[in-house]
Amino acid sequence: MRVLLLGSGGREHALARTLAADNDVTDLHAAPGNPGIAAVAATHPVDLADIAAVTALARSTAPALVVVGPEAPLVAGLGDALRAAGIACFGPGRRAAMLEGSKSFAKQVMMAAGIPTARARTCTSEDEAAAALAEFGPPFVVKADGLAAGKGVVVTGDRAAALAHARAAGTVVIEEFLDGPEVSLFAVTDGTTAVPLLPAQDFKRAGDGDSGPNTGGMGAYAPLGWAPPGLATDVLAGVIQPAIDEMRRRGSPYRGLLYAGLSLTAGGVRVIEFNARFGDPETQVVLDRLASPLAGLLAAAAAGSLAGAGPLRWAPGAAVTVVIAAEGYPAAPVKGDPIHGIDHAERVPGAHVLHAGTATDGAGRLLSAGGRVLNVVGTGPDLATARDVAYRAAGAIEMRGGWYRRDIAEAAARSRLSPPPQPQTSPALSQMSSAAGQTSAAARDAGGDSPASPTGP
Repeated sequence: MRVLLLGSGGREHALARTLAADNDVTDLHAAPGNPGIAAVAATHPVDLADIAAVTALARSTAPALVVVGPEAPLVAGLGDALRAAGIACFGPGRRAAMLEGSKSFAKQVMMAAGIPTARARTCTSEDEAAAALAEFGPPFVVKADGLAAGKGVVVTGDRAAALAHARAAGTVVIEEFLDGPEVSLFAVTDGTTAVPLLPAQDFKRAGDGDSGPNTGGMGAYAPLGWAPPGLATDVLAGVIQPAIDEMRRRGSPYRGLLYAGLSLTAGGVRVIEFNARFGDPETQVVLDRLASPLAGLLAAAAAGSLAGAGPLRWAPGAAVTVVIAAEGYPAAPVKGDPIHGIDHAERVPGAHVLHAGTATDGAGRLLSAGGRVLNVVGTGPDLATARDVAYRAAGAIEMRGGWYRRDIAEAAARSRLSPPPQPQTSPALSQMSSAAGQTSAAARDAGGDSPASPTGP
């Protein structure tokens, strides 16, 4: 199978690495890719915002499957354009991708489908926002309605700050605060059938102890030994399948990856948000644990034949990813700093490094080219070992001004719970261990305002 992968970040490098290891993939192309992806795939320069150019590239490379990594091209309609050209695509069409493209639309779908979520109001004026803030009270949760690269949410006890964010964002969704551990669950779907992947947890705040500004994600781990063992099965039945059924009822079948951001509250699971693609950096650990071939799974979803795909297999043990960020991230990341030591990092048994924001100069030197520069993945028979491997490998990498959180998966690893190799069936959702180590997205975003301390490798 020839596959064309679209994207250039750490998520796409994780996808490329997994696809390249799949015996069914005979030819892997990526656009635009990055230096890490270029080691396992033929890369092509293209602007993913140019749908015509991407479609032309797909025609010229003639893949059996196109896998779309980032959300913006999907919301712009790339999936529709590829399918109209007769090219199989793993990724929803424009109308279906609005589950991520509009927080308000996603809430409408959840309400129609009976999916448990926070009470919310869509506000288009300052007066409406002020009324919603008064209705729900602090902590105030204000979400920009459109795409915001994971940074459009403000959770604060400061009413003035909440109102200012609403004013700046225009249309916003203001909702009640959810208190509970956050979990990310991915499901592959063909519009009718869905297959859940391994639940994971990521860390959005920049600093240790969930302090500092919100980011695109500073690390993740899987599996979750503290979570209810039937979590994936229960979320599939109560969240994923109802959303898929509702989108099909609306005439917009959802084919691709549906990401459910969840809060495990004392009252049960509540959906924080839907995303229309693999999450970053959770993908880096979830795919590391996947033992089933990936290409056939994604192709079955694109072809509408997922019902015959069979159960997924998961590798035993655990994976932890630590994000190495550039100086100034997330506000104003510095680019162009040389990177050294990746070869040393990958000599640590059980470790590998994924490129997230890198480039090469004319002399072939590897440089930082984004805010989140590298993802260091550690694996092991248990979470504590995987975490130790990830941090030893991260310590081998040198980049001026580079820094990373030191507490990714720390609380869960200290709990010494043995994480299950794959989801199992159980209806229990209300008993959560303190090993979760962090609260819901809302609770985390309500944390301190101090910036992350530079702790460069």
